[in-house]
Amino acid sequence: MRAIYNHFKHFDIPTEIMGASFRNLGQILALSGCDLLTISPELLQQLAEMDIQADSAASLPSPFPALSVVAAKGMNLKPVAYDEASFRWALNEDAMATEKLAEGIRAFTADTRKLEAFIQSYT
Repeated sequence: MRAIYNHFKHFDIPTEIMGASFRNLGQILALSGCDLLTISPELLQQLAEMDIQADSAASLPSPFPALSVVAAKGMNLKPVAYDEASFRWALNEDAMATEKLAEGIRAFTADTRKLEAFIQSYT
């Protein structure tokens, strides 16, 4: 996620980056500064209850916010270009991306089938 944010911001690719599926506050803080974050009500409440004072700054990522356009611009990044074969290989090499993509497709398909069954029950 950080690599994606930094790449898009470094090369002025016009898009908003959104983080999701957080399981704890540390994950949220590690992506502080990201364009958009989807945060569950429970974790949002925990964030609201955090006492972020100078004496508790040790719990914050350094630097804070963790992501910034200025920092991304200063990085020595090389542009990437993929054809279909190299994209498929790069995706295959990233176990997290491959597993999460497949998981997301399965969940989306299951939800679609539930929605279709729900709609059918009313027709």
